Amino acid sequence: MIKKFVKFVFSIVFVTVAATGIYFADLYNIIPEIVCYADDFGIETVKSTTDFNNNGIDDYTDFLTGARADAENHPKYDSRYWAEGYPPEDIGVCTDVVWRAFRNAGYSLRDMVDRDIQLRPECYPHITKRDSNIDFRRVVNLRVFFEEHAQKLTLDTDDISQWQPGDIVIFENNKHIGIVSDKRNREGHTYIIHNGGQPKREEDYFERGSVTGHYRFNASAADKDILIKWN
Repeated sequence: MIKKFVKFVFSIVFVTVAATGIYFADLYNIIPEIVCYADDFGIETVKSTTDFNNNGIDDYTDFLTGARADAENHPKYDSRYWAEGYPPEDIGVCTDVVWRAFRNAGYSLRDMVDRDIQLRPECYPHITKRDSNIDFRRVVNLRVFFEEHAQKLTLDTDDISQWQPGDIVIFENNKHIGIVSDKRNREGHTYIIHNGGQPKREEDYFERGSVTGHYRFNASAADKDILIKWN
């Protein structure tokens, strides 16, 4: 009787541990997946007409490459304030992925957001005191900026052709932000490059967060007064 009870308890523990392991493996995208690309679905990849830093590579590709470089660098998630404005390269949060992506294309997103706050303070009513060291690292401020200066796109993740590498995506009503990857899952949904402290920084993420903003930054259509080069 005791042996049967021990076996029963062992079985319950084993199933619980296995289920927990599978749950976290799925949560952190540890289970290997089939990675697809736009060509696998007959989708044409959109290229920017702008090459802001004149490196021979269009902006959208530069955004993607810059975001991926940050993901591969795997900065420790740390949201502290930095008096210099920019955190060290081995530290970052979700918004740091975005300005680093823009830096790779030659833009100073920090200065661009700060200028927009100066020009349109009424659009940032939550800012009581402007601080260029941190304003560009707030999702809510990036939301206001991109709402005005970028193309607003669909929130329907099943409209797979409308999700393109280098797009900016905001989740959960200004709680999180990332850059759209060129990688896709088997349904055609794009991966997201982001930093939430997770092991894999480029991952299949749409099922884990509600999309509340989707933008494509086209410098040729943006207000020239807010375009500032990375120095």
